[in-house]
Amino acid sequence: MLDVIDIQKILPHRYPFLLVDKVLSINEGTSIDAYKNVSISEPIFQGHFPGHPIYPGVMILEGMAQAGGILAFLSAGLSKEEAESKVMYFMSIDKAKFRNPVRPGDRLQYKVDVIKQRKTLIVLEGKAYVDDTLVCEAVLKAMIVDK
Repeated sequence: MLDVIDIQKILPHRYPFLLVDKVLSINEGTSIDAYKNVSISEPIFQGHFPGHPIYPGVMILEGMAQAGGILAFLSAGLSKEEAESKVMYFMSIDKAKFRNPVRPGDRLQYKVDVIKQRKTLIVLEGKAYVDDTLVCEAVLKAMIVDK
């Protein structure tokens, strides 16, 4: 299990763009289970949509990608020194589907599985849930590169 302090040692993202609050479990090279608590106090809800707040699909995808980034970094076999000089760039998001809206107060759970991985290239299948309801799914491709 990783808390937000551990996550910030892996990802460069910070508030308001760090979209993973906790990692529940990780199987290096295989899968990650992480979540984000969606709060009405997030700046995104000032404009999306006043009086009818819906968490944007692009933010769901970004959170899924960040969870995948944690998995990729921990699965790449990099030393701590190597990892500090690297960053992950997402190359593509395919087959994205939004199934149900996400609202303030929801716990958005990311379940991401490795489809294929070479040392610095990873292809992931991501699914996002609220409770046991699938809200989003996509195939993500990313590469770890020098900063």
